[in-house]
Amino acid sequence: MHYPRLLAGIAALIGVAGTAGAHPKLLSASPAPNATVSKPVRLELHFSEPLMASFSKASLMMAMPGHAPMKIASATAAGSDGRTLVLTPRRPLGPGRYRVDWHAVSVDTHHLSGNYAFAVK
Repeated sequence: MHYPRLLAGIAALIGVAGTAGAHPKLLSASPAPNATVSKPVRLELHFSEPLMASFSKASLMMAMPGHAPMKIASATAAGSDGRTLVLTPRRPLGPGRYRVDWHAVSVDTHHLSGNYAFAVK
């Protein structure tokens, strides 16, 4: 048996598996998921990798009982660090429940999407 070839093959498979698992991850958000906060004037979503600004987006929706969610603000560009999506509503958010929907595409074209909710008191 050719152990050098076998070891090289295993190393190649491990290398491919390691790069295939690299996706942008939401590291933190402000306001944080499930938080209750006072009138935020800015929302930030911080990701693990630099983002492609033209393909990474976030929307802020207000949840209204008995009605479809109402879009409040959106972000289509990454912040100055290239890893942050910033949403700036026109005015501070009023009391209620909100949802942030996001879609991130890293510079190596991996994409991921998600959402989270928070409340304003």
